[in-house]
Amino acid sequence: MAMEYGQGYGQRGGPGAGFHGTAGGGAGERRPRLPAALRAPVEARSWREFGYVLLSLPVSVLVFTYAVTLAFTGSLLLITFLGIPVLAVCLAGCRGFGVLERKMARGLLGLDVAEPEPARGRKPGAAAWMGAVLKSGTSWRHLLYSVLHLPWAMFSFVVSVIFWVYGWALLTYPVWFWLFPMYGGQDGLQLYGDETHSVYLDNPFEITMTALVGLLFTMATPWIVRALTLVDRVMVKGLLGPTRLATRVVELESDRGVVVDTAAADLRRIERDLHDGAQARLVALAMDLGLAKEKLTEDPQAAARMVDEAHGEVKTALQELRDLARGIHPAVLTDRGLDAALSAVASRCVVPVRVEVDLVERPAAAIEGIAYFTVSELLQNISKHARATEASVDVWRVENRLMLQVVDDGVGGADASGGSGLAGLAGRLDAVDGILVVDSPVGGPTRVTAELPWRG
Repeated sequence: MAMEYGQGYGQRGGPGAGFHGTAGGGAGERRPRLPAALRAPVEARSWREFGYVLLSLPVSVLVFTYAVTLAFTGSLLLITFLGIPVLAVCLAGCRGFGVLERKMARGLLGLDVAEPEPARGRKPGAAAWMGAVLKSGTSWRHLLYSVLHLPWAMFSFVVSVIFWVYGWALLTYPVWFWLFPMYGGQDGLQLYGDETHSVYLDNPFEITMTALVGLLFTMATPWIVRALTLVDRVMVKGLLGPTRLATRVVELESDRGVVVDTAAADLRRIERDLHDGAQARLVALAMDLGLAKEKLTEDPQAAARMVDEAHGEVKTALQELRDLARGIHPAVLTDRGLDAALSAVASRCVVPVRVEVDLVERPAAAIEGIAYFTVSELLQNISKHARATEASVDVWRVENRLMLQVVDDGVGGADASGGSGLAGLAGRLDAVDGILVVDSPVGGPTRVTAELPWRG
């Protein structure tokens, strides 16, 4: 099928049900043979997280020293003008260290945090820059991170190193315990000792039990480190990343660009269809009528034939104009709603299509139009590429979301990663906070689910 989507599926459900995309690989993906608990101590992810904990402490010490020193100095100097530039330099430096922290989190923790909004003054100059830095909430969040992260980094470092070192040391005790009697002057690792009595781990049973305890420590340590770095993830994302409002503004700007590009493409398509279709046909019709007028007195029969042909051209041009108008916004959608409009689209599909619209009220006109054109394009792709024998369209409402589902029994194998026309359709839905998800295994069937916000 020429449709290309991302992996996922949507199932119709009762109240409160939506759809959930599947996250996971395909059928050919190899699964690890060992369980996660046994793989964790030797996985690259565990060592990267442990490396983050080790590296985070010296960086946090440096950042904490810088931030506290300049912040304290700037606060004391606020009684003079010098305090303002010192505080501005402090906050700017903390933002610079934030770049390093985000790179560490991205490289070692796999946490991709977007860059926060920059501090820009409305006017050029040092005064405007200092004002922008001091007014920026992002700058103060970076300073807060610089102060709060050091105690946590120290705690994480101590806990991680103790568990990691003791775990591997005890696990490998059967390999190196001979060092005690040979070089240490004692029978083995001392478990207990006082003035009169000492207990050493020196017989085979005790050595084996020591290794088993070390194995438990070693298996538990990656999960302990992972839990510790989870707090780091929260701190980096919450204090060093953009705010929700800033993220939303970026999304809206991107969506606005998609809407503008889509509108421009639609206008170009309408202009092309008019120029190549109805307009060209009407020009030819005018020429035929002109020739018929000239022949009216000389050869009335030939003129009548030409007028009859022109009449057929008029009918064809009118049909093309109707199709073009239907592609812009069908009148049946405005007059009778989605049920009738989708039934009309389904009747033009090359395969039988069952349409079921379960809506008590109509959504907003904009959402209704997007839903109509989404289903229309999906049915067109089924007609052209799916090689299906039947299809179905279901429309229903789940709380504040409008759900659309188009299913066909075609050849499947759809994938949206290639950037086809369906990727553009997904972009249109995303512009209004919608989602397009597909489940299309090779051999079919294909299930496409679209989710739109409900606006009454």
